[in-house]
Amino acid sequence: MVRSISFWITSLCILVAVVASLLAIWQFAGTDILWRTVATCLVIGSGTVAFYWINVLFGKTSE
Repeated sequence: MVRSISFWITSLCILVAVVASLLAIWQFAGTDILWRTVATCLVIGSGTVAFYWINVLFGKTSE
C-alpha cells in the first residue's frame, strides 16, 4: 500500500511540475510561480520517496 501511495504522489508531483513548466514556457504563468511550483513538487516528492525508503528499511519484521 505504501508503495502504491508513494508512486501516485510522486507521479502527481511530476505531472504538476511538467504542466507548470509548460505554462511558464508559453508565458501563461510567471517564472516565480514556476520555481515555487517545481520546488514544492520536489519537496513533496522527495519526502514521499524518503518515507517509502524508511518504510522499506524498517517495515519488515523477522519471523
